[in-house]
Amino acid sequence: MASHIVGYPRMGPKRELKFALESFWDKKSSAEDLQKVASDLRSSIWKQMSDAGIKYIPSNTFSYYDQVLDATAMLGAVPPRYGWDGGEIGFDTYFSMARGNASVPAMEMTKWFDTNYHFIVPELGPDVNFCYASHKAVDEYKEAKALGVDTVPVLIGPVTYLLLSKPAKGVEKTFNLLSLLPKILPIYKEVISELKAAGASWIQFDEPTLILDLDSHKLEAFTAAYADLESTLSGLNVLIETYFADITPEAYKTLTGLKGVTGFGFDLVRGTQTLDLIKSDFPKGKYLFAGVVDGRNIWANDLASSLSTLAGLESIVGKDKLVVSTSCSLLHTAVDLVNETKLDDEIKSWLAFAAQKVVEVNALAKALAGQKDEAFFSANAAAQASRKSSPRVTNEAVQKAAAELKGSDHRRATNVSARLDAQQKKLNLPVLPTTTIGSFPQTLELRRVRREFKAKKISEDDYVKAIKEEIKKVVDLQEELDIDVLVHGEPERNDMVEYFGEQLSGFAFTANGWVQSYGSRCVKPPIIYGDVCRPKPMTVFWSSTAQSMTSRPMKGMLTGPVTILNWSFVRNDQPRFETCYQIALAIKDEVEDLEKAGINVIQIDEAALREGLPLRKSEHAFYLKWAVHSFRITNCGVQDTTQIHTHMCYSNFNDIIHSIIDMDADVITIENSRSDEKLLSVFREGVKYGAGIGPGVYDIHSPRIPSTEEIADRINKMLAVLETNILWVNPDCGLKTRKYAEVKPALQNMVAAAKHLRTQLASAK
Repeated sequence: MASHIVGYPRMGPKRELKFALESFWDKKSSAEDLQKVASDLRSSIWKQMSDAGIKYIPSNTFSYYDQVLDATAMLGAVPPRYGWDGGEIGFDTYFSMARGNASVPAMEMTKWFDTNYHFIVPELGPDVNFCYASHKAVDEYKEAKALGVDTVPVLIGPVTYLLLSKPAKGVEKTFNLLSLLPKILPIYKEVISELKAAGASWIQFDEPTLILDLDSHKLEAFTAAYADLESTLSGLNVLIETYFADITPEAYKTLTGLKGVTGFGFDLVRGTQTLDLIKSDFPKGKYLFAGVVDGRNIWANDLASSLSTLAGLESIVGKDKLVVSTSCSLLHTAVDLVNETKLDDEIKSWLAFAAQKVVEVNALAKALAGQKDEAFFSANAAAQASRKSSPRVTNEAVQKAAAELKGSDHRRATNVSARLDAQQKKLNLPVLPTTTIGSFPQTLELRRVRREFKAKKISEDDYVKAIKEEIKKVVDLQEELDIDVLVHGEPERNDMVEYFGEQLSGFAFTANGWVQSYGSRCVKPPIIYGDVCRPKPMTVFWSSTAQSMTSRPMKGMLTGPVTILNWSFVRNDQPRFETCYQIALAIKDEVEDLEKAGINVIQIDEAALREGLPLRKSEHAFYLKWAVHSFRITNCGVQDTTQIHTHMCYSNFNDIIHSIIDMDADVITIENSRSDEKLLSVFREGVKYGAGIGPGVYDIHSPRIPSTEEIADRINKMLAVLETNILWVNPDCGLKTRKYAEVKPALQNMVAAAKHLRTQLASAK
């Protein structure tokens, strides 16, 4: 019985790639140094999987930034602004597309399906001259082969690549991206031919867009693409991999009917209904790659249950055609539980990170082949039983409070227009008020202070003193820049979700459970293992301290319940909405304590609300109902004069704009600049928005500093579709990943642009 891994984390068990990338970007190390770190990581990953007994080991799932950007490089689809003049694409062009440079902005970045991973969106049009410009897939296959590991090269499938792309600037928005298939397939053929010549026997095409609601035209593109590739693929075993959700009956029929395809991979964790399709009609003689080990969560697999599922599938597809696999790439989970030496033993026994999931996959494959490791299965069963019966998982008071939420929609008593009038009387803000999203740069010194306090190397008094000094620096800088509504900069927080999880019951934390979000950016999601409540105030001290340093409004900064949920590893033993309601009640307590402490502006970030939207339209309404309700729960009890902000970033919001309005926040700040002001189109189409809104005026994920004129131009575009009295001026997102040398001039230009336009607006009256 064979085993397969869809993909594997890239950063390394201790974020080795992150530090190598940042050292290279800061010009502290060479390209050769970066390549050496990457090569060492790849070889260790391949060896680990080989030693574990995995038969189908992936290659080309490693990336210096993002696998979709790798495909863009392979196809030579470099936007003209980056000045690429042909040849093999090097780091300068590659990282300019990802991060921008001093003269041009980065390409758009958005969420990879419903995960917290981000990809760089290809910009395409009829005039793109595609060419084979990155040999990475072939090079990595050869690299693994030289180490004695025969891998399965993985490519983003051609149809998924085009469906995830967008029309380039200047190209009609209605341009049919799938019309480019005949232009990109010749490059795919070149790559396939080189892989065959190098000795590859299998190739994996990731086509996750097959799980979306696709019309017949899009489904036909898959049929056409693989029919065109069929002769080139001859002699290779071809796996088409899907993941993240159920596949529709129509897409299943299209997929299983593709020419030249040897096997099909399905997510059987999130795609449980796909099992029925497989049982009713699986093509004879084809391989089934059964994704029964969860690639998106950290809970140990229920091996007995998975083995039962696999045994049923074996009777359908045959013993020699069933391959045990992960549900998706392990990119979305932490790397290795071995590194968690301080994690509670009981909770640790319930978990499996990427390295442990590789072992689970192989254990299931061996069990199906009659070589069951009884001790391993017995320990797994004991851990499953322990988790179900542990008293630390259940809090009856929390469950009772959450149950009592039913029957109310938890709206504030007064409409937003009246609230904004009351708030303006209290806050007295100018037209086009300026603010930032929350965080300020996290310096090495600041990180050292937090690290030493956590390690008990400095006293609490010394820690509080240092954080107060940092807050004072941030407050003084904002006053110097003449920003209207201030933030305290969040110097006490390493991560916006981790910080709150550490202070809520029902959460556990790892030391090295890092997961890549984009580029070198890693997050360490907390683990929600039990019922959630707030034992004591979490932010009131720091927000009150910051407010005492200024007469200007100081925002209290909170993370919303839906974002905490979506950016955590969530318990899988109860519905997600029940956990979300518990978190909402905890945040509600914090909001009301902030108001009592004199904080008049409170931001409750819901950066990940759109991210959690189910991939199938039939499931949207239910999710949006409980997600929006959870947000309203947090602030339904505050006074009209307390201004509630929320923030969202790096997703396509246009299709949920009415749900965003239904959140009933007083002000929303929202990513806009990096996505070419896509958000504004929804207002051009007639959607009326009556609350305050701040579409981002510059991209904070790029080191580039926008000019005053550029920012003023963006604000003018906003004024063309939004009322002057509701528009706010702010960056796209928080500033923690930037340096002060970038932040200060960018904010200076932002404030200057706002003041310039205020003057223009006043003179026009």
